[in-house]
Amino acid sequence: MSQQMSQELLESYPTCVAVEDVFTPEELDRIIAHGDGLEAEKAILHSDGFSQAEADKIRITRNAWMANTPDSKWIYDRVFQVMGVVNKQAYQFDLKGFAEDFQYTIYHGEEGGHYDWHMDLGPRPMPRKLSMSLQLSDPADYDGCDLQFYASRQLEVAPRIRGAAIVFPSYILHRVTPITRGTRKSLVVWANGPRFR
Repeated sequence: MSQQMSQELLESYPTCVAVEDVFTPEELDRIIAHGDGLEAEKAILHSDGFSQAEADKIRITRNAWMANTPDSKWIYDRVFQVMGVVNKQAYQFDLKGFAEDFQYTIYHGEEGGHYDWHMDLGPRPMPRKLSMSLQLSDPADYDGCDLQFYASRQLEVAPRIRGAAIVFPSYILHRVTPITRGTRKSLVVWANGPRFR
């Protein structure tokens, strides 16, 4: 696992931190096989008053929930390690672990998969504080579907490198642009902790 992060980047309190080679290509294939074996359903917006057409303007994805089981514990352990290193070096948030299952997310070109601007917050007993998106797909397998951030009055685009883990504060505004060809798969994780003070 490469944990090379420039000192200049870390001193700037970055919008996001990209860590490459978190998993080997063979391990990424295992994660995809595990995720594909789960029951993926169309994502639902947890807000009242949206029609399906309105909801589709905001988000079209297929999601499955990856619980921490004996088959997936090695994934949880590696992600815990990576997020811990990034948090220690870049953010220093008070984190307690994972209060939610990992989200295996699929964007299909034929559906125009996307997720408009949002933050990973919302009412929950233990708030989400640090988010991570693990790039499972080869960027040659799809077009569009960029993970973008809007902070400090500028648009930032996350790397598309397969195996890169993109870690960022859960309060950062971000989106996934529409996919126009192929399929993109990712693993989305939230680390939780006490409310910010």
